[in-house]
Amino acid sequence: MRFVDEFRSADKAHALAARIAELCEPGREYKFMEVCGGHTHTIYKHGLEDYLPEAITLVHGPGCPVCVIPMGRVDDAIHLASQPDVILTSFGDMMRVPGSHGSFFDAKANGTDIRMVYSPLDSLKIARQNPDKRVVFMAIGFETTTPSTAMTILRAKAEGLANFSVFCNHVTIIPAIKAILDSPDLRLDGFIGPGHVSTVIGCRPYEFIARSYGKPVVVAGFEPLDILQSIYMLMLQVSEGRTAVENQYTRVVPTDGNIPALTAINDVMELRPYFEWRGLGFITHSAMRLRKAFRGFDAEELFAVPGVRVADPKACQCGEVLKGVLKPWECKVFGTACTPETPIGTCMVSPEGACAAYYNFGRMNRHRVAEVSRS
Repeated sequence: MRFVDEFRSADKAHALAARIAELCEPGREYKFMEVCGGHTHTIYKHGLEDYLPEAITLVHGPGCPVCVIPMGRVDDAIHLASQPDVILTSFGDMMRVPGSHGSFFDAKANGTDIRMVYSPLDSLKIARQNPDKRVVFMAIGFETTTPSTAMTILRAKAEGLANFSVFCNHVTIIPAIKAILDSPDLRLDGFIGPGHVSTVIGCRPYEFIARSYGKPVVVAGFEPLDILQSIYMLMLQVSEGRTAVENQYTRVVPTDGNIPALTAINDVMELRPYFEWRGLGFITHSAMRLRKAFRGFDAEELFAVPGVRVADPKACQCGEVLKGVLKPWECKVFGTACTPETPIGTCMVSPEGACAAYYNFGRMNRHRVAEVSRS
């Protein structure tokens, strides 16, 4: 299968692993962060960490869009759904995310009209079919999904669809990475840059990481050899004393991003003054809201939203996992009280969550499986 089979060759993986090992300096340890949750799942699904020398540690970052939504925003969405004549629509991976009084599924079981959709355009269809109802779309995601929300709002305005609105929770990746870099808790040697986000924003926004923080960045694809090659490229930069932004995912990611998608975002949305992230707290200019011209489609303008801040459960250390401070198996409730069937935190719920990846692919402790060398 083109663009799959050639990126899953075991022989090439072992060859790349050997080249990575050659670049390791004796006695030195390296720590790289894979920002995107999709990368985390590739790493543990294919056992890529076992190909790497013990000196190299990979840590997960805040690139899972569901994982970074704080409990208070889930509660706000359920409050919106409980209003008279309201239908709340949401992507499926939000349905099991716990708020302080349960998830969307729990609220739905109690009679609230919450429906799962695959696209914001599905929400428009529901709004057309239910003119006597007010349809609110729970918009989440990084820049990857923001363009589809923006285009949906533009279509709703063109159709004059007054019973459709958006509860906007779109976040931006750059402020989150900067918050990680400014954190005193974590020392990093470089970043495996997010692939999906970069298809929209390109590679240039990451240049401040190399310029101001002296850390290399390699934007990577999602196949096993993509990840291993990106680690090799990072190690090569470190060994040569370089810090630059490089694009391993050239078959998909343009340097300057997707201009039509960026234009749609800019036309419809603007940066919020501040927004709360799970584990990272409030970060300025890190999320989007609708511009004044589109406030008629903004659920936060149309409804009274409580906006109450809710603390995470004390037992859950999802915030530390999102910041890369802890590995999932270091959380006290990982794999015991907190499982995909009974999740306590968002990192165990989302298909891109680090805890879900570690649990589903059997990485329950620090033990690695030694790869058999090939002669």
